[in-house]
Amino acid sequence: MKLRRQSTVAVGIATALMLISSAVAAADVSGAPSVPSDSLRALAAQQGLRIGTAVDMGQLGTNKLYTDTVAGQFSVVTPENVMKWDAVEPTRGTYDWKPADQLVQFAEQHGQSVRGHTLMWHNQLPSWLTTGVADGSIGDSELRDILHQHITAEVSHFRGEIWQWDVVNEVFANSWDSATSDGLNSNDFWIQHLGEGIVADAFRWAHQADPKALLMYNDYNIAGQDGTNAKFQAVYNFVKGLRAQGVPIDGIGEQGHLDTQYGFDAQRFQADLQAYGALGLKVAVTEADVRTFVNNATDQVPTSQLAQFAQPYEFSEMLKGCELVRQCISFTAWGVYDGDSWIPGTFGGEGYGLLYDVNLQPKAAYVALQQDLALAAHSARRDGGGAGGE
Repeated sequence: MKLRRQSTVAVGIATALMLISSAVAAADVSGAPSVPSDSLRALAAQQGLRIGTAVDMGQLGTNKLYTDTVAGQFSVVTPENVMKWDAVEPTRGTYDWKPADQLVQFAEQHGQSVRGHTLMWHNQLPSWLTTGVADGSIGDSELRDILHQHITAEVSHFRGEIWQWDVVNEVFANSWDSATSDGLNSNDFWIQHLGEGIVADAFRWAHQADPKALLMYNDYNIAGQDGTNAKFQAVYNFVKGLRAQGVPIDGIGEQGHLDTQYGFDAQRFQADLQAYGALGLKVAVTEADVRTFVNNATDQVPTSQLAQFAQPYEFSEMLKGCELVRQCISFTAWGVYDGDSWIPGTFGGEGYGLLYDVNLQPKAAYVALQQDLALAAHSARRDGGGAGGE
């Protein structure tokens, strides 16, 4: 299939809509009940790409429009919170798998794959763990054993049900932060207590628990968004070393959190994804959103007219960067709609970051991705390529 390596030319809206209609006729949505044939997932399937979203289990099943959107538009789901450590083991030795099991069951019912998120991260750790480390009742040797047990327990519980695991999350420093000689964040909870070797160990433990799951390193600003490419280079060099040691790491998850005020170098983004792919790794865009300044957190109307064009443009450029790299296997937005987004609560004065607005209506960014995927589907059929399914 040539499409994933070719440039997609700009076309008018009318032409794009014609291509969407053409793609609809050939869309393969086998194994996916009630999937619209012009949906993101159906169009993406024509080039062997999976389109995903992060799911809030408080909305799934209780909000019908939300639930129908997740089921109909996306072929991959990522748990926003219910597979994180504080959720699955709130009390030491007592596990609560129910919400995560419900998401996995939902995915199975709707012909979707699941990205497991996340096994080793410095945030959203259970209080019994952080308190024990802080007061000295849990020493570093025991901490290592606890992490081993956690990874083994969680991956084993979902063995055979998770397509990709974010095994290690965000242990590298930004270009402006304190870093070790390898670029690892010297202030990271796990690096501080267990050293850089814990990264390789985490992948080994996850692989032992489920040898068939794809194991990913996941982080932000690792495809050139920091402007210097320093973080990309640090991750690239480190992962190359892991591969040389035989560590079972299968891929890189580039989160894709963008902000219109900083601009976006799409060529560098694509080149960095391709560089990871050249190491023999799969790549995925795992947490895409494009935030901008808004009038308030409730309505989330951009305060700049230019931002209304920049937001769908940068989303589109990220998707095309993935499409043009053969090793890119999935593209996931970090949330379904602006009314349930993490952005306003994290970045003061910002929002409008997702594909659907505060009323769960598709935005220009959704249409841009739909058009990109339709063009890709058309080219895949013309070239005789495409995976033909999800």
